[in-house]
Amino acid sequence: GVQSNSWSVHVPSDVTGELGKMAILPCTFTHPYKTFDRTLTAIWRIKEPYNGTVVFKCISQSASELCKTAISYKNKYKLLGNPRHKDLSIRIDNLTWSDSERYFCRVELSGDIHDKYESRNGIKLHLIAAPRIINITVSSNGDRTFQARCTAEGEPAPALTWTGPPYSNLTSITSMNHRVTKELRYLTHDGKYTCTAVNSHGRAEGAVYFYKFKASNTSFFLILIFVPLGIKVLILLVILSFTVFSRG
Repeated sequence: GVQSNSWSVHVPSDVTGELGKMAILPCTFTHPYKTFDRTLTAIWRIKEPYNGTVVFKCISQSASELCKTAISYKNKYKLLGNPRHKDLSIRIDNLTWSDSERYFCRVELSGDIHDKYESRNGIKLHLIAAPRIINITVSSNGDRTFQARCTAEGEPAPALTWTGPPYSNLTSITSMNHRVTKELRYLTHDGKYTCTAVNSHGRAEGAVYFYKFKASNTSFFLILIFVPLGIKVLILLVILSFTVFSRG
């Protein structure tokens, strides 16, 4: 073909997507041919240019043929642009934490000379997420002391707060990436303990009921009720517990 301009690839440096939703990665390019009617291959890879893992690939044999998908990792990558119109943009569905990578788009033109061009800096996909309580429990150390533990995730990592009956101020916090755990130690009062997780995208709450019953043999019995189970289940368990104790 007659040369019209040089090779180039145009991508944003960053794209933000929400966990569980979809994100669009734009990529347009130019090539040095006025017309091109031979095989065209569009490729997206992650982690690093040229050698990174290919997550999407499609091939168009001629200008009149659509780009047929050859690779779509977990079937979550869809071509949005038209490579024949110099647009390689894709959509990533159902975003998960593992999708937070750097993405590189590449075009290959097959002919007498196999021309290929790839974005060198790529696009960094950042994920955001409102807080979500993953786990909330009360457990015993075996020495008749109890602690409540709450784990939540979000991006940015959420701040956790415990509220409830009077309790010791002894807490510990551990965090890893987008996940945070806050432990409330040495529970002494019965009642409802609520964990609240907050970040710039929202808030979430979870709670446990903690009750200690002391039997005649001085052993301790623990009843934990998650809030969604409702008060009826709590009352039933309390009745059953006292029935067992009275028979003992």
